[in-house]
Amino acid sequence: MTSADGEGSGDETHSRTAHLAYASLLENNAEDLFENAPCGYLFTLMDGQIVKANRTLLTWLGRTHDEVVGRMRFADMLTVGGKLYHETHYAPLLRLQGEVSGIALELKAADGTRLPVLVTSTVMTDNDEHPLMVRTTVTDARDRRSYETELLRAREEAEHERARLQRLASTLQRTLVPPHLTGPPGLEVAAHYHIASRDEVSGDFYDLFPLAAHGTWGLFLGDVCGKGAPAAALTSLARYTLRAAAVYDPDPVAVLHNLNTVLNTEDYEKEPRFATVLFGLLSAQREGYRITLASGGHPDALLLRGDGTAEFVPTPGGQLIGALADPHIATITVRLAPGDTLLLYTDGLTEAHTSAGATDRYGDEALLDFANVLAPSTAEETVDALAELLDAFGEGLDDDTALMSVGVPRGGDGPLT
Repeated sequence: MTSADGEGSGDETHSRTAHLAYASLLENNAEDLFENAPCGYLFTLMDGQIVKANRTLLTWLGRTHDEVVGRMRFADMLTVGGKLYHETHYAPLLRLQGEVSGIALELKAADGTRLPVLVTSTVMTDNDEHPLMVRTTVTDARDRRSYETELLRAREEAEHERARLQRLASTLQRTLVPPHLTGPPGLEVAAHYHIASRDEVSGDFYDLFPLAAHGTWGLFLGDVCGKGAPAAALTSLARYTLRAAAVYDPDPVAVLHNLNTVLNTEDYEKEPRFATVLFGLLSAQREGYRITLASGGHPDALLLRGDGTAEFVPTPGGQLIGALADPHIATITVRLAPGDTLLLYTDGLTEAHTSAGATDRYGDEALLDFANVLAPSTAEETVDALAELLDAFGEGLDDDTALMSVGVPRGGDGPLT
């Protein structure tokens, strides 16, 4: 028992001795901690006169104790801009609040160089809350300034690169759709391309062109899978294949089957290449035009009648072009009389978000209601009205949309067959 008590007394004595040694070490090093702290310390009177500064700050500035203490004010250490900010903002705010924290300033060293710092100042008061002096902590911000400068440079480079890519995407997009459509005699034509994002090229395309047969024209509108450069390449391939196929055999079903042969390759699983397409063959009639439409999985065209009604032109069962070896191609033939307008569009229109809800889409029914209010309408009026609608969707439109409309004007005879 005695041995145990003796051992316990020895541990307590050792603990007290160690505590005294730590306290002595801390007391002896308090001044060293102040002088050689990793930040600058500064004490000034209320008028800014420096009464104490640690060695760290003096070393940063390349000055001695006698040059600074009792001879300089805090504002004397600042650059011209810093002095102005100190007098107009820093000092008044410090007197008002009693503390100012994390202010970015620049100190002027003895050799004229500038030292970016972050400054925090606190007013020290007596027991009656009368201000006595100001304690200021100065943190070296050179690494932070270098980081901010590098970050700004990287951001500027990124913005320049984005602008360059946007110009490239815009230029590439313009090459994928005709700048202007010219239609056959007795037919009005209008088109519009709405870009949802300037950063990416989408895959919508359209065209209208004459064929060898007298009074016969081909037209198409489609949408390929994907975005960016692969979509642009696929769009270009589809557009020129359709034109070439129509020259070879203008039958709408044959045209889409030829496009399917080009897109449906052995590399399909590695690099899917498919599109939805409407291809039409226009033939002149005595009063208007006849159009045969073939659909490869594309949204139905919309017919605005001269009598003020509107209806979809159904092509049910048409399958994606390029996805299958032998897709079903749906066809229908309609007549465009004076006052009638046919609208072709891509699904960016009907899939646009109409509110913040992710599932709230514009849809086919809303488009049909819109057309019923709009009809009768010319080709240009139809495209203009839908272009305004696309603009109204704002950020709810997350996919590019192509519009193409053909219409027979009222009051005139179409070309004779």
